[in-house]
Amino acid sequence: MIKQNVIGALCLASAASIWGGMYVVSKYVLEYIPPFTLVWLRYLTAYAVLLVILKSLKSKKQERTPATKADWLLIGWIGFIGYFVSISLQFIGTKLSDAHTGALITSATPAFIVIFARIVLKEPLTFRKIVSLILATTVVVTVIGWDMSVATHVTGSVILIVAALTWALLSVYVKVASKRFSSISITTYAILFALIFTTPLMLWELQTHDIYLQNNLVLPGILYLGIVSTAGAFFLWNKGLELMDAGSGSLFFFFQPVTGSFLGWLLLNEALDVNFFVGGFLVLAGVLAVTFDKEIDSN
Repeated sequence: MIKQNVIGALCLASAASIWGGMYVVSKYVLEYIPPFTLVWLRYLTAYAVLLVILKSLKSKKQERTPATKADWLLIGWIGFIGYFVSISLQFIGTKLSDAHTGALITSATPAFIVIFARIVLKEPLTFRKIVSLILATTVVVTVIGWDMSVATHVTGSVILIVAALTWALLSVYVKVASKRFSSISITTYAILFALIFTTPLMLWELQTHDIYLQNNLVLPGILYLGIVSTAGAFFLWNKGLELMDAGSGSLFFFFQPVTGSFLGWLLLNEALDVNFFVGGFLVLAGVLAVTFDKEIDSN
């Protein structure tokens, strides 16, 4: 069971780390492509790649069980609430507030996942899980910094809170779906639904915005966001949640702001102080605690 937790932990940590570094690429590409159009291109690229992989795997091994109408509704719900609503609200909320506020509020996502996992999945709240969550949340808020100007971005802050809530719901319902379907199937078809839901917004956006593909780095940026940050990271997150309980897995979400801050320092010359490195170590300690929690393994 511990081996399964370790593999799940590696998947979740990798996914969150990829998302943490994604903002460097997104920040550049968004100078040339409007947000909903970029999300649509990400999903189109990711779906194409995942569909090829899925069809290749299905030719060797059939899906566990045939999908019912209820199954498609569940996967459609995952695509809608997580990949469409949550991602879109993250864009809108950050635009109405700022990236710092977005990072701060997003750090509440693991707490929401633990709550929903308890309500929906009936997962136990172990002492070690609660302590690790409180420790990691406190550390991330300290590392990012509590900016009192958050209160001046009321609309943006509310939208970002809803984005965090909807991503927490996605994580819990991915766990539900993983009992019947493989992670690759869930990721592929949930992205297809998100692509469909995003299409009207993309078409509306293009009525008033232009896209510029002349820059030699824009197309590679789109491919990176679609293949690595979407197809790869979404699959890794879903696979990790399949292998670990959702409450424990939620802690790995903290790798996102930590990795983002580190890459901002490494690539964009953004300042980091000693609190960051101490905080990063404590976040790592927290996730290791739940990864090797025997109380979780026994459930």
